[in-house]
Amino acid sequence: MSQPVGCDVIVLGLGPGGQELATELAEAGLDVVGVEMHLVGGECPFYGCTPTKLMIRASHLIGSVHLADRLSGPASVTPDWSRPAGRITDEATMGWTDDANADAVEKAGVRLVRGRGRLTAPGVVEVDGVSYTASRGVVLNTGTEPLALPIDGLDQTPYWTNRDVVQVTELPARLAIIGGGPIGCEIAQAMARFGVEVTVLEMADRLLAVEEPESSALLTRVFGDEGITVHTGVEISRVDHGGVFTITAGDLRVEAEELLVAAGRSDNVTDIGLEAVGLDPEAPRVETDERMRAGDKLWAIGDITGHGRYTHVSSYQAEVAKADILGEDGPLADYRAVSRVTFTDPEIGSVGLSEHQARDRGLDVRTGFADISESARGWLDGGGNLGHIKLVADASTGLLVGASAVGPTGGDLVALLALAIHAKVPPSTVRRMHFAFPTYHGSVMTALDDLGL
Repeated sequence: MSQPVGCDVIVLGLGPGGQELATELAEAGLDVVGVEMHLVGGECPFYGCTPTKLMIRASHLIGSVHLADRLSGPASVTPDWSRPAGRITDEATMGWTDDANADAVEKAGVRLVRGRGRLTAPGVVEVDGVSYTASRGVVLNTGTEPLALPIDGLDQTPYWTNRDVVQVTELPARLAIIGGGPIGCEIAQAMARFGVEVTVLEMADRLLAVEEPESSALLTRVFGDEGITVHTGVEISRVDHGGVFTITAGDLRVEAEELLVAAGRSDNVTDIGLEAVGLDPEAPRVETDERMRAGDKLWAIGDITGHGRYTHVSSYQAEVAKADILGEDGPLADYRAVSRVTFTDPEIGSVGLSEHQARDRGLDVRTGFADISESARGWLDGGGNLGHIKLVADASTGLLVGASAVGPTGGDLVALLALAIHAKVPPSTVRRMHFAFPTYHGSVMTALDDLGL
């Protein structure tokens, strides 16, 4: 083996958070080695947030045309998948090449190393036989990959994951989706609006099982109206492929030209040498403290820390770790108000605890609810206005601990509620705010009135 290569910090994984952290540490004057085995930038820009939102934006416009036909006058659209597919390939991912991201980190002073990295000791990472030693330490940001399901026959078929479906240039006539979480639901609606016959199979008893039951019920209703078949509470026993896919779940048999498996993610932690630094590679996550420290000369950020598979959380954690590595006073990790959005139509935005989670924690739970379609803005819009606001509060403290904002702008509506939870703003103070009229924000006032705090 060659002589060890010295540096100040090694960032293992240059996906969201890792790329930002490596860049900022290098710009601060540290000697940084960034290790990436796939694409600099990670899942979000190449296979997740960016390409899927281009698909969803295109499909929402199709839905808007159908709405215009009822509200404005005769209107029609001929869906053309080449439009979003072209934007994904040519504008967003540049043919799934990371030249721009790689150039940016290298221009900042990061030494980019391609390959799979493994910890061999505190502060030491080996990549393809070369050992790198960091005087300050290592940051883990190894991310996730699509979960491989142990379904009989599945691994013998050419099924799609999220990484495949965003690269599709021609749509199938029929698509089956295993998984009714955010990815499965977003792709289901987008594909259906482009004319694909879609069937969703979900093991849980409802779509988006981590969201409030009211949100799941509304989306199921919307899917039914749009011709998307939903089967929940199913246990798939076998998948076969012989020209078409055949999915068997008890007496249920579903056939489709293509199959998307979107039933979760697995953390990339089992082969990165955690045992060499005293950590358990079989643990469900890499535990960190409030400064993102995971051990001696070790920090961890991103999905592997178990605080949500969200790009904005990775970036936030990168800011916390950066301050600690540089020895500066900085923010401490705080996850009370982590927000998320499923970009279906309607959008489903959430922050903090659900009602079920709050009750499980033994809180004195009180809820408030408002149907946004019954608001002034909902009535004026006259369609495309399905949604609601649900608030979850701890009556013992009088503070909000969670909220859902479902509707045409649910992802944006939730920001107000995230601020209230994060800053511990009493509901009575939020209620006295001056909300512009007529807006969907008015439904927040209605839900606060229903909350009664």
